[in-house]
Amino acid sequence: QVQLVESGGGLVQPGGSLRLSCAASGSIGRFYGVGWYRQAPGKERELVAGITSGGSTNYADSVKGRFTISRDNANPTVYLQMNSLKPEDTAVYYCNARNIITRDEYWGQGTQVTVSS
Repeated sequence: QVQLVESGGGLVQPGGSLRLSCAASGSIGRFYGVGWYRQAPGKERELVAGITSGGSTNYADSVKGRFTISRDNANPTVYLQMNSLKPEDTAVYYCNARNIITRDEYWGQGTQVTVSS
């Protein structure tokens, strides 16, 4: 069983930066892919960024060049560095961990990110 707790959300002006953290209660090492999703009001949840246990990353086109996902398996924690934020980045951001062997999936409770002047 894995529990995920996000932090780091808040209100930021356009062009600003935030760093989200996702702390895992259990090991999310070699058998887990992890990712950040977001859901804006009235929209479906979408993948923002993902990272494999080996460190390979993928990003939504809308955030490429602005967001960076990273992971620290020793702690274990997953980060999302968000730069050059835009109003359209406003959403609740969720951390996700998926076991690549069992397909078990875990979600955090979400953290609100609001980009507004």
